[in-house]
Amino acid sequence: MGIFNSQKDRFTNQNLRYNRPSMFGGFSFFPPVIKYLLISNIAIFIFQHFIFAGFKVGGVPISVFFLKYFALNPIGSEVFPFYPWQLFTYLFMHGGFWHLFLNMLALWMFGMELENIWGSKKFLMYYLMCGVGAGLATILLTPLFSGLNLPTVGASGSVYGILVAFGMLFPNREIYLYFLLPIKAKYFVIIYMAIELFSVGSNTGVAHLAHLGGALVGFVYILITRSNINDLFRFDKKPNINQKRPTNIYRNRYYEKYNATSTGENISDAEYYSKGNNYSDSDITQEKVDEILDKIGKDGYQNLTEEEKRILFEASKKIH
Repeated sequence: MGIFNSQKDRFTNQNLRYNRPSMFGGFSFFPPVIKYLLISNIAIFIFQHFIFAGFKVGGVPISVFFLKYFALNPIGSEVFPFYPWQLFTYLFMHGGFWHLFLNMLALWMFGMELENIWGSKKFLMYYLMCGVGAGLATILLTPLFSGLNLPTVGASGSVYGILVAFGMLFPNREIYLYFLLPIKAKYFVIIYMAIELFSVGSNTGVAHLAHLGGALVGFVYILITRSNINDLFRFDKKPNINQKRPTNIYRNRYYEKYNATSTGENISDAEYYSKGNNYSDSDITQEKVDEILDKIGKDGYQNLTEEEKRILFEASKKIH
């Protein structure tokens, strides 16, 4: 995996850092869904590999029953049958320490920003949707490409969906491949997907189809929720400030650099948010700011109204 270098984020050089909401505690390094996913995956791993393995029923470790009913089992398997709920439960089980560690590291590294800009509800829905898509790809396509008929565990399908979303939202963000080689996120994603694609059918014990399934679901979801499909990897356009707002509530206006004049002239976000501002000190109260921050925590920054964004902007100037 890799880690991104925030010092080389193109947004930090354009006055569009997300430290404005962080001034009020709006940005979290461990947002709720990420935090609970980390805790639940680690806790289940401990039970699965240490606690359940030490207890037996009829001479069989409880961990075997756990695998039988909660891992994603192939359809038609006589030993470990398939149950519909396994499309969700397999996401919280892992085969070993490094399997868990790498998935949780990638979940935090790439998912943290997504949850902050999307909101917790949308992020959780996206995470589960990619995981279910990965599971369906595994049970439906594995018999066509591989002779392996084994249970599948791990959050990798969801993590690959998150990786794709990160690459599409931040295509030019530099991340470090194996912590050494800087590479733009969009190329990082393409390379990883190519590796997975060429590894299908290799019988290595790795669920490559699950990875690709989660990535494909994520790609399609981001694609259909964007207002301009033709600008898939372009997130640097700013609509005319006099134009009607896009109806897509998931469009991340906070991280975009807008082109706010009819002549195409670039302006700073300070100029953008200060346009039409007539707020007095009495209009901007701590109570109002707290209400806006609560809304960010529940629904994400992108669901704020223009008035609420301008109030945050004015409040941020008062603390400098």
